[in-house]
Amino acid sequence: MNSIKTVRALGIMSSTSYEGIGLAQIVTDGVDVKDFGAAYTTPFDEELVEKIREIDGHRADESPEIANKIRETEIAFTKFCADLVKGYTEDHPEPIDIIGFAGHTICHKPMEHYTHQIGDGKMMAELTGIRTVSGFRNADILNGGQGAPFSPVYYEALTAKCTRPLAVIDIGGTTDISWFGTNGEMMAFISGPGNAVINDWVMKHGRMDIDYNGRLAILGKVDEQILGSLMHHKYLAKLPPKACDRTMFNDKMEHLEGLSLEDGAATATAFVVESIVDAMSRFLPEQPQEIYVCGGGAKNPTLMRFLRQKLPGLVVKTTDEKGWNVDAIDAQAAAFWAVRRLNFLPLSYPFTTGVPVACICGELFEAV
Repeated sequence: MNSIKTVRALGIMSSTSYEGIGLAQIVTDGVDVKDFGAAYTTPFDEELVEKIREIDGHRADESPEIANKIRETEIAFTKFCADLVKGYTEDHPEPIDIIGFAGHTICHKPMEHYTHQIGDGKMMAELTGIRTVSGFRNADILNGGQGAPFSPVYYEALTAKCTRPLAVIDIGGTTDISWFGTNGEMMAFISGPGNAVINDWVMKHGRMDIDYNGRLAILGKVDEQILGSLMHHKYLAKLPPKACDRTMFNDKMEHLEGLSLEDGAATATAFVVESIVDAMSRFLPEQPQEIYVCGGGAKNPTLMRFLRQKLPGLVVKTTDEKGWNVDAIDAQAAAFWAVRRLNFLPLSYPFTTGVPVACICGELFEAV
């Protein structure tokens, strides 16, 4: 263990619900977090969002035309992120030792042993002059894992001094649940839908990127009959370990058609919450004493209100309320992953992704 290095790492995390690209800095050895640095989220460039939406859900092996479009978008995305890094390092002069570049997931099909995150680590290292780790999910998928979630290893470090059992719920494009038991047990899986089902609805019917502060949902009425049909999605009953991408629930969301903008937003929000509560009841070995919510969902007061109403006996806090910057956690996790790769520490386990043995993940690119 004496060979493990403590370094300053910068994480880059792109929201699959198109809420922005986060950058955050931590000082860590990949086991403990020693210090936190500046963090912020930058909105997507609108033209870049349109490019990503065009390839969302597609596989590079579908056709040469699709492969070319994916590659073109990857180059544009990487350059955009590299520019963000350059701006960050100008504003914050502490030398960065390594970048964790999580990329942007466009297709994640574990049952087909396929995953694709756009984001060229080699190009990032060349453009920034900082060694970079990317392609985190590939090794896990190739070794029989689900390719997600990876954040539990970071949450374990972040919550090391908290009372257990506890759960961390990351509501991004999809929702991850990470559970930590009293005796050091850990379990994690993607439970179901996240912000993507809400954001796609309001984009389609209201030309809005997201339901800002849950303002549409709070004005709407949940259609209980439609919510019941949404909850019959086969993924929700599947046993962990399990993972999926944001497109998994697209077919079911057609059931919202015919609702008003507000009622559709309310029902989509209730679907996210109901799927979380259902997954906790079905799959967690023991109910947590406290729940910490992060991701974009933590910034949606209506979603948080629904969740607290459904879990009246539990303490449900956003990570901001705990003192951890909700806008930073996902990017901090990417930085943490990079340092684990640097120090040859596993990122995935049988009880998180279902990989047969603990797996070291990520490809390291040295700066030129």
